Amino acid sequence: MNIRNVLIADDEPIVLEGLTYIVDWNELGFTVCATASNGQETLDKIFSMHIDLVLLDIRMPKKNGIEVVEEAVSRGFVGKFIILSGVSDFKLAQAAMRYGVDFYLTKPIDEEELAQAVASVRSLIEKEARASLSLNRYREKAKEGILREILLNRCDYDALDLNDLNLNASVYQVVSYENYNPSSFYQPWNFADLMRVTNQDNTTFDILELERRRIVLLKGGFAISKFENLLRHYAQGPQRGSPFDSIFLAYGRRVLKVQEIFRSYEDVKQLSRRRFFCQENQHVMGYTELSSPQSQTPLSPELSASYARRLANYIQSHNPSLIADTIGELSAFLSGRDDDITSIKHFLVDIYIGVRQALIQRYPNEDIPFLANSSAIQLIEGKYYLYEIIGFLSGQAELWTRCVGQPTGENVIDEVLYYIYHNYQENLKLEEIAPLFGYNSSYLGKIFNRKTGMSFNSFVDQVRIDESKRLLSDESLKVYEIAKQIGYKNVDYFHKKFKKYTGTSPAEYRKQTAGERKQGEPENPPQTVRKLTIDVTLSHFHYSFRH
Repeated sequence: MNIRNVLIADDEPIVLEGLTYIVDWNELGFTVCATASNGQETLDKIFSMHIDLVLLDIRMPKKNGIEVVEEAVSRGFVGKFIILSGVSDFKLAQAAMRYGVDFYLTKPIDEEELAQAVASVRSLIEKEARASLSLNRYREKAKEGILREILLNRCDYDALDLNDLNLNASVYQVVSYENYNPSSFYQPWNFADLMRVTNQDNTTFDILELERRRIVLLKGGFAISKFENLLRHYAQGPQRGSPFDSIFLAYGRRVLKVQEIFRSYEDVKQLSRRRFFCQENQHVMGYTELSSPQSQTPLSPELSASYARRLANYIQSHNPSLIADTIGELSAFLSGRDDDITSIKHFLVDIYIGVRQALIQRYPNEDIPFLANSSAIQLIEGKYYLYEIIGFLSGQAELWTRCVGQPTGENVIDEVLYYIYHNYQENLKLEEIAPLFGYNSSYLGKIFNRKTGMSFNSFVDQVRIDESKRLLSDESLKVYEIAKQIGYKNVDYFHKKFKKYTGTSPAEYRKQTAGERKQGEPENPPQTVRKLTIDVTLSHFHYSFRH
């Protein structure tokens, strides 16, 4: 039970002391917090202290009891009065009751009668408190509903009582107030404490939940200036452990009319969707960061495959600069988009899987630590920010670059040869390969010719023909299938190249090698490691390739 405060006023000290002890005030739910000996002192204490009940003599100096009651009520006092009088006067009782006096007792005071009156007043106070609380809750709930309708632009503005809603400010701004780490529980930081303002009767701002967001409606220039101070204070990022370190704010444009508040909320919703693109340790996004949608290249499978090919090529050519440039380009390309975040994550998953598949195909026997597709999907889709996914891709690319191995030579031609042996099945062109190693095609072609004694295209043809010889020993493979496997889409072109380098056709070569095996030459035993060797006479250059 809440203890209520009682003020006892009487101009006779003996009576005053007696009233203090005549009943057990604590048992009745009250405590005597003050006494007064005249009417003016009584009024002063009524409005300087929190008083629930005034036990008041009707005849006192300066102001009589009726005058005290009249003035107190007119000034907004909502407490209760019990009037005491030594004169049994019906007219005085009537006057007292008109001003809201709850009981009129005559002196000498009967202890039991006073106790009953005080108990009745206590009951009345509790009943009114419950009713007031219920009404306030109803009003707050109704007000929240109206604010939601305003934010969503669904209300009848003409029917609003703006004064009753405390919506009579000259400027408004909507702010969303969320956890910085979405996976953590909400920290109930008091927004008024954050801004260092008081918010009596919600005159400075309103807070409500809407569409799974905690929304703050700032009202008036003072509230908005305080919010600006808050942003300036944390411009360089919050200190670890500070209240602001655990929250994320998004704020919309300022508007001048209640009818325009929804526009500020629309900004906040867009910013919430774009939170995925925040930089690390960014705790604030504002409406100025929103831009008009531009026509954009669709996030197509072809585009993700293109990024995957580029990254796979740069990883194979051990070119960290181009890897970083490509991932940076990817980040910038995605940051300016207004696609659904799920679509962007799926696009990044496709790139990861594309690079993974390309490297598995090129290096089937290398021990490269790949995540399973399902694990990669779960990891990428579980990230909350783009920078986290970009960091993950960068780390994976660096790891894979180290794992695919490097040739034993110390010059660029060794790396080019290494690349050719792992990619001869593709449509290799010097113009496309040269940039992977930081050269233009003309200069790299001259170096290649000088080192190997043959042109780039001839070297690629030689690698393909040597591989086709091995495949021709497998009689279950058709010639056109072999041509496709080694990088020749046109079987007639393969025939032409094969005859140029061997002096015979693929079919004749197959018959010849099959006949040699029948005459007793042992067939190559099955093995998991095969060796393909090209001897280059110039400078005694020798290069070996192993699967």
